[in-house]
Amino acid sequence: MNYLKLFMVVLILGLTSPASAKDPDCSGSWPTTMTFVHLKNTGITDDQKIDFSKTKTVRLASERIGKDLYHQVYYITFMEWSGKTIEAIAVHDASQAECSMSGVEVFVVSKHIKPNED
Repeated sequence: MNYLKLFMVVLILGLTSPASAKDPDCSGSWPTTMTFVHLKNTGITDDQKIDFSKTKTVRLASERIGKDLYHQVYYITFMEWSGKTIEAIAVHDASQAECSMSGVEVFVVSKHIKPNED
């Protein structure tokens, strides 16, 4: 999946299917843990560099794709002790009973462009 395709998926899911109270919220669990594992396995960071108390996970979208199956997108920010942040998008499937209904596809945000604020 390329970045443009991922952006379009996030945009469409975010506009057409906002997460509701009945959708499973896996913030801080499966997508966060597996995103860190992917970052660690690829050498981007490691256990000693991350201040886990500052890790933030935000659910961007959740789309029902089955009776009790949801395709979800999370924005995860890890803070290193040095002050450097690592931002990633995690995509996976979840149910009410289990956040790990699929593996987690991870996209590292290489640059976050914010609007100019005057």
